Amino acid sequence: MELSRSVWLITSLSPGAGEKMSKHSVRSGDVAELLARFAQLCEKARVRTGQIFPIIVVQEAGLDGFWIHRVLQREGIESYVVDPASIAVSRRRRRAKTDRIDGEALVRTLMAYKRGEPRVCAMVQAPSPQEEDRRRLVRERKTLMVERVEHVNRIKGLLFAQGITDYEPLRGNRRKRLEQLMTGDGRPLPDHLKRQISRELDRLELILQQISTVDAERDALFVAAGEDETLPSPAAILMSLKGIGTEFAGVLWLEGLFRHFDNRRQIASYAGLAPTPWQSGSIDREQGVSKAGNPRLRTTMIQLAWLWLRHQPQSALATWFCQRVELNAGRIRRVMIVAMARKLLISLWRYVTLGILPEGAALRSA
Repeated sequence: MELSRSVWLITSLSPGAGEKMSKHSVRSGDVAELLARFAQLCEKARVRTGQIFPIIVVQEAGLDGFWIHRVLQREGIESYVVDPASIAVSRRRRRAKTDRIDGEALVRTLMAYKRGEPRVCAMVQAPSPQEEDRRRLVRERKTLMVERVEHVNRIKGLLFAQGITDYEPLRGNRRKRLEQLMTGDGRPLPDHLKRQISRELDRLELILQQISTVDAERDALFVAAGEDETLPSPAAILMSLKGIGTEFAGVLWLEGLFRHFDNRRQIASYAGLAPTPWQSGSIDREQGVSKAGNPRLRTTMIQLAWLWLRHQPQSALATWFCQRVELNAGRIRRVMIVAMARKLLISLWRYVTLGILPEGAALRSA
């Protein structure tokens, strides 16, 4: 299925029809018409072969999320969601791209995957509706924090043009201070500028209130998850380590550690922290991390790695980092902190799933 905002293009390969692929269009969002089209394809295959075949569907992960995948599974249809970046395409500088070509490529990829060919593509593990909904907390908070920075910078920029550099919009006395401000040349703040900044403060205060609300909902989620005495909450386990607070624990749990990973390579790849070697003939070099993963988890891990050096200086990871940057400064620190973030993520994953404390890590005092 090739999905768009207006039309869903179905490319099908049915038994008894040879290698020819048929194309069918369905209005976007019309699930009843989609299921009716599937029923027609099944009936045609039954008439041609005298057998009943199951339907196997594949779609690319994208704007539509996972609701179509869940509808198909509820109807008993075998459904897959594939990472579009993992599908092999022509390496020509200028290649043709249409919905028809993409649909045929999806069919060939699905056939290869069902034959058991390794690494032909990367199928996406769809989260449950509850897991998907829980992630809204940390993602909404991230959006609100970005908006807060925008409003603060806009207010400071307006005042800087008047020679005022000591005004802090996040302080509790922001309204009172606004009335007392004087421009750099000794004039009261102009009326229209003052009213504009006042409206900016209105929006800023609304954002601050919403951030507090989201934080309260996140804390309530942690409390509810910790009520199960047989299975401790991953967030509570993470917060037992010195240097990891509620925000970092929430992102790590809700963006990554709620999933099941078979090995350390899988979790490093999910965060986009896996290495990408380039080997060809006598050439052998590293291109850096893949960045083909969850960007929120990756950013949080790099931030946490810097904080780990401050709060866990006696840990094995901090010692490993210091030994490698002892004789080199500057850029090598930024390179090594990414490697440390990968090692730290693996250590935290083992701590949450297996209870193995990171070597040398200190627990938070009671």
